[in-house]
Amino acid sequence: MTTAHFSAEGVPQRLLYPVREAMVLLALSRSTIYEQLRCGRLRSVTQGATRLIPAAALTDYVELLEKEAKEDGNGEAA
Repeated sequence: MTTAHFSAEGVPQRLLYPVREAMVLLALSRSTIYEQLRCGRLRSVTQGATRLIPAAALTDYVELLEKEAKEDGNGEAA
């Protein structure tokens, strides 16, 4: 059984993103994405030979960056 996820506007939301799309969403290079995956700061799953990044992992990664910036005093949380 598949459960659909919808935004507040009723638009279906994606749950998984290929690395190429995660690169665009996070404005990071391919090598930076894979570096973050290797060190465990960004989570992923695999389906066959395809590495996919859960939408929740993207959100968690951004929250981690915001937390680190706030702790370092180098940025403001949005």
